[in-house]
Amino acid sequence: SSVARKQVIRCLEAVGVEMTALNDGRQALEYLQNMLSEGRRPEDELLMLISDIEMPEMDGYTLTAEIRSDPRLQKLHILLHTSLSGVFNQAMVKKVGADDFLAKFRPDDLAARVVERIKAVDAG
Repeated sequence: SSVARKQVIRCLEAVGVEMTALNDGRQALEYLQNMLSEGRRPEDELLMLISDIEMPEMDGYTLTAEIRSDPRLQKLHILLHTSLSGVFNQAMVKKVGADDFLAKFRPDDLAARVVERIKAVDAG
């Protein structure tokens, strides 16, 4: 939703992270495919992809599965961010190949995960 997207944007801006916000999974996949067609490597330019699970056009599970099915995108770090919780969703997160999962509306936790990822990339 636009409310959730704005909340994520505010959270990331608060920790000084530059981002590109898109409306749904299809737009995100097209954005990544355009990067590839321009000879760019998303994993070199993007720290991570944060995606909601519940979206119009293409949900986060499908987006993640599509990304993982392309060998050129397999190294992209994916965090699924959702209001859904429970064992089923955690199993689906693993099944589609996401790197991380976080319940929505916990901005401090989201900021902490992004900062952890920055540190991991800097260290590695």
